[in-house]
Amino acid sequence: MRIAMIGTGYVGLVSGACFSEFGVTVTCVDKDAGKIDRLNRGEIPIYEPGLDELVAKNVKAGRLSFSLDLAASVADADAVFIAVGTPSRRGDGHADLSYVYGAAEEIARGINDYTVVVTKSTVPVGTGREVARIIRKTRPDVEFGVASNPEFLREGSAIGDFLRPDRVVIGTDSDRARAVMRALYRPLYLIETPIVMTSLETAELIKYAANTFLATKITFINEIADLCEKVGADVHDVAKGIGLDGRIGKKFLHPGPGYGGSCFPKDTLALVRTAQDYGSPLRIVETVVDINDKRKKSMADRIVEACGGDVDGKTIAVLGVTFKPNTDDMRDSPSLDIIPALQAKGAVIRAFDPAGQHEAEKLLPGVTWCGDTYETLEGASVIALLTEWNEFRVLDFKRARELMKTPVLVDLRNVYNPDDMEMAGFAYTCVGRPSRYRISNRDLREKVLEA
Repeated sequence: MRIAMIGTGYVGLVSGACFSEFGVTVTCVDKDAGKIDRLNRGEIPIYEPGLDELVAKNVKAGRLSFSLDLAASVADADAVFIAVGTPSRRGDGHADLSYVYGAAEEIARGINDYTVVVTKSTVPVGTGREVARIIRKTRPDVEFGVASNPEFLREGSAIGDFLRPDRVVIGTDSDRARAVMRALYRPLYLIETPIVMTSLETAELIKYAANTFLATKITFINEIADLCEKVGADVHDVAKGIGLDGRIGKKFLHPGPGYGGSCFPKDTLALVRTAQDYGSPLRIVETVVDINDKRKKSMADRIVEACGGDVDGKTIAVLGVTFKPNTDDMRDSPSLDIIPALQAKGAVIRAFDPAGQHEAEKLLPGVTWCGDTYETLEGASVIALLTEWNEFRVLDFKRARELMKTPVLVDLRNVYNPDDMEMAGFAYTCVGRPSRYRISNRDLREKVLEA
């Protein structure tokens, strides 16, 4: 089979490479000549573990190619996937569908025989119907089908998610389109992956419902973490105690500075707007959006408190700036709220991220970027651990104390054991644990005097 993947961003590139691993002949198309040129040279424009090897393997096998020519790429395709961006629209929070609809019109002009046009991008309910209308209006002579096939890829583990997914969702009203999609996903039928066949509207809503539910779960445990700090409970034990309930599950019950990334922020907001437009508001999700925005902004206050209530002129060593480890994605990362807030209070920021520095430099002016963890700690009054990269989980605290002015760690991801940190001689603060694990100004003064 032959497919064209329109868009070589995160979703398009990963999906295209993985389909080619299934044995499908894939052409990934983009308007960005520089990006296509880089891909044809074997350079991967995004950070995703294992993607460079997968792309190189399938390019060498002749199953994967990259092109600027959309018309030529879709002419003989059995299916064309739309995997372009759907960012939040300025002003109202709705998903911006201009790229989706523009791609649909171009696809319509290029297809010849029967083709299934599939929305892989995350799109609101009704988008598939509009794509069909655009194609029909542009090419009333051509036979085509329309399907929705939302992606459920986690950055940092996207290849495994595609090749061994929890489920595949396919929405279409056409038996012929359904047969094409079944053929494309045949390797997953062989490993008995659940395939959910449904309508266009249902498939589109499944994607948004999944992401907003996970965002709600994250926000719930963050709120519980705040309560734990007040009553003297441990959020990790609470999370374990409720996560062992099969109806709840243990995933996404990790407290932290709030969710970010390319999906949850824009998808929660888009679903809120869609629900309001249809007169069926989602009050829970509206609250989740509000709480998460405020949480990210409040995290800077924890760091200021750990510095004795004043960071003016003090150096803060920030470890990790991407919204999660194993990605270079900075979109809606908590660091984009935390670091500017600290700078506004006079802090000097030194930072290191294993993959995100190139993107972060454009978004976080005034930061001194360092080449490794320990360079970042030189002269620092406090470590602020914002992203739980593996290399930050095994810090040499003896070396860290020698480099720092004061041995203070604010761990917003609860990477470390509080008792171990006390033995290491660090004043330690974390999220959602009893007060004995959080710094008071008195504790800090005593640690400074000891240092």
